[in-house]
Amino acid sequence: MKFTLSEIAKLVRGTVVGDATIVISGISGIKEARRGDITFLANPKYLSLAKTTKASAIITSLEVNGDIKKPLIKTDNPSLAFAKVVSLVAPNSIQCPQGIHPTALIAEEVKLGESVAIGPYTIIEKGAVIGKGAIIYGGCYIGHYSRVGDNTLIYPHVSIRERVEIGKRVIIHSGTVIGSDGFGFATVKGVQKKIPQIGTVVIEDDVEIGANVTIDRARFDKTIIGRGTKIDNLVQIAHNVIVGENSIIVAQAGISGSTVIGKGAILAGQAGIVGHIQIGEGAIVAAQAGVTKSVPPNTKVSGYPAKPHEAAKRVNACVQRLPFLYKRVKELEAELEKLKQILAQYGKTEDTQSQS
Repeated sequence: MKFTLSEIAKLVRGTVVGDATIVISGISGIKEARRGDITFLANPKYLSLAKTTKASAIITSLEVNGDIKKPLIKTDNPSLAFAKVVSLVAPNSIQCPQGIHPTALIAEEVKLGESVAIGPYTIIEKGAVIGKGAIIYGGCYIGHYSRVGDNTLIYPHVSIRERVEIGKRVIIHSGTVIGSDGFGFATVKGVQKKIPQIGTVVIEDDVEIGANVTIDRARFDKTIIGRGTKIDNLVQIAHNVIVGENSIIVAQAGISGSTVIGKGAILAGQAGIVGHIQIGEGAIVAAQAGVTKSVPPNTKVSGYPAKPHEAAKRVNACVQRLPFLYKRVKELEAELEKLKQILAQYGKTEDTQSQS
């Protein structure tokens, strides 16, 4: 599909700078774009790419004032605007499941809302409730008495165990397991005895969960993922964890049991969080940080063990200088040894002179 730049500007409520009549026929990243494409610039540090890109137009923030000799659409939020343009210029042509596939296995006492779609070989156990407009792809499992909210989208091979609650407009990607047993064992005479995990998981509205994520059920109460939270692929969330609203958890992060994550917190890739602590509202845990104690609100921590980011940077700077410092210490040791020999020789000379 093709649109003029002015038509696109109306969609994203932006302002055109330059030729508003040019025709856009494609979308692409700023490095890969070609003539006829529209791209976007959200981070000012990539301003140099805006001067060399082959794109016909660029969506930018209002603050961009560099020497860019291309038509622009200036908006408050370039990333969000570009997402709208993607839907306009390159609409998704993939057909979602329609209706209920004849191979789906739906038990008794299951409640299905209007316009529900269930793909092939999906299993829905007794007492489950599927909200109106929900789409469940093939090969999924919905356990006994679990609830899936309205307009939720569940991709293939997702497992949702018994008594789990999924909110409205939730997106769950392939391979994710929600409601698996928490990792609870007690050592009795050297043998690990399993502690029953009889709680549940609550996923609130507008959450998105990536592929191959595992969210464990609580031991007694609830593991909770707050409204609007976005979880990347390959994340582990243990039993009784509470994640506040609109948080972001990036790939390979791991959160141990009974930890509380405040609203709007960000856990970067491979962050590891010990159990029974609190990550404050608006806090940022940097990539590969190992958090061993609670983090105050609106602070940034990094390193292992995690500490305030500025302090961690100073420690890391010192660590980077260790080879130089090691070499310098060896040189100083050699110089000290020479001084000792000189002093020893001087002492012998003094003794000889005193004896004579």
